[in-house]
Amino acid sequence: MVSIPRPAMQTLNTCQLVMDIPGRPNGYPLDLTIRAGQVWGVLGPNGAGKTTLVHTLAGLRAPRSGSLCFDDRSAFGLKRRAFSQQLGLVFQDRQDGFPATVLETALIGRHPWLSPWQMEGASDVALAENALEALDVLHLKKRLVHTLSGGERQRVAIATLMTQSPHTWLLDEPTNHLDLHHQVAVMSLLTAQAKAGSAIFMCLHDLNLAARWCDHILLLYPGGEACWGPANRMLVPEALERLYNQTLVTVEVDGAPFFVPKRT
Repeated sequence: MVSIPRPAMQTLNTCQLVMDIPGRPNGYPLDLTIRAGQVWGVLGPNGAGKTTLVHTLAGLRAPRSGSLCFDDRSAFGLKRRAFSQQLGLVFQDRQDGFPATVLETALIGRHPWLSPWQMEGASDVALAENALEALDVLHLKKRLVHTLSGGERQRVAIATLMTQSPHTWLLDEPTNHLDLHHQVAVMSLLTAQAKAGSAIFMCLHDLNLAARWCDHILLLYPGGEACWGPANRMLVPEALERLYNQTLVTVEVDGAPFFVPKRT
């Protein structure tokens, strides 16, 4: 496994951060501390602001108010290259801007670590190939990305983030388009990255994936309210039923709660 030194991990903090969501006059201030080794799951119904939040944390949308910091330094003042060494993003949906192979796409993740006009070296290629192998798409490395299935493209996107090797991983629906086997493989990989010292922050629609893999949960309610904390405090029927406006039946599987919608 190839390893390249990188700057020290900086804790991602939000201070009274209010997302700018059109049509929602009042925003709930978020005071989050996302540390190395943590796996965060963001849950909420459609339109609650999950994607807006990860885009705001990634610097793609300005907040209505509040601040985003790495340790005590404002993230908004960082140059994009330094910002991208600390934080990376996998989008829920993506457009292929130009024809590129799978390997060329994964190598885009090395750009924050290269100086202007510097070409990727053998170590960069090795990192990209290691990531593609971890996501079970190395055998596709010469294929054009636009010829892949949705699940294959999703795994290439995660491999590109792995190649980027940021300290904080932001992922918007990382299991989107994936079959059951690859859902488990991706969640296992993300947990392993957290154990290796990264911070994982991801939006999920699957409540049970969050219950099995996440140690911290952020609940975003449709009216703008939010609450967060350790998973065992957040993943309780009272909070989740109000979140989804759905009655749930809870059972325990392998020591973790499993939530099933109750038939009406």
